[in-house]
Amino acid sequence: MSSPANFNGSKPTINSDDAVILLIDHQSGLFQLVEDTPMSRVRANVTVLAKAATLANIPVITTASVPQGPNGPMIPEIQQYARHATYVPRRGEIDAWDNPEFVAAVKATGRHTLIMAGVLTSVCVAFPAIAAAHDGYKVFAVFDASGDYSKMAQEVTLARLMQAGVVPIDTAAALAEVQGTWNRGDAQAWAELFACVAPSYQLLLESHHNAQEVERNQEPLDSQRK
Repeated sequence: MSSPANFNGSKPTINSDDAVILLIDHQSGLFQLVEDTPMSRVRANVTVLAKAATLANIPVITTASVPQGPNGPMIPEIQQYARHATYVPRRGEIDAWDNPEFVAAVKATGRHTLIMAGVLTSVCVAFPAIAAAHDGYKVFAVFDASGDYSKMAQEVTLARLMQAGVVPIDTAAALAEVQGTWNRGDAQAWAELFACVAPSYQLLLESHHNAQEVERNQEPLDSQRK
């Protein structure tokens, strides 16, 4: 697998110890423009990223574009599930990377891997993602936690970001790379996040739970036979 130039030859995967999650312009008004993916699915995936950030102790930086106007306020799930998030107000800049305070907040984390999502993908994600990649950051754009006004806009943006060295990724893959291993004390919490991304995963959890119950009930019978 070849690496984008800004990865300096390193493997283009997420190291959770070096990661920052940037949630850009997930605003109630802008969500009404999302047509390429069901809006409810994008919103649910954003919530999952916020929860994962808390589980993995990953810094979160948020920002909104003219929240007092028609774009509307940030959706409340972000602050609800990532209480440690830092909000950076903007002064009208469309590209969040044009705001010095936003860039300074990213630099202050000391981390260089950016997991980025936003609405609209073609603007709110693409502009800062391209700029950050140009500045040497490793940038992952989470496409199903972002949304756009058309499928064509999403496809053109995907091509543009890849040409700029940004790595496209989906929420489930981002979760898996951040989680790293099932051999951890909070594995059940991660499994529940996967079930939020893919509801059918809940059936796997139920099957696993039932199998464990059968095994536990079988143990007393085996002891009696001995």
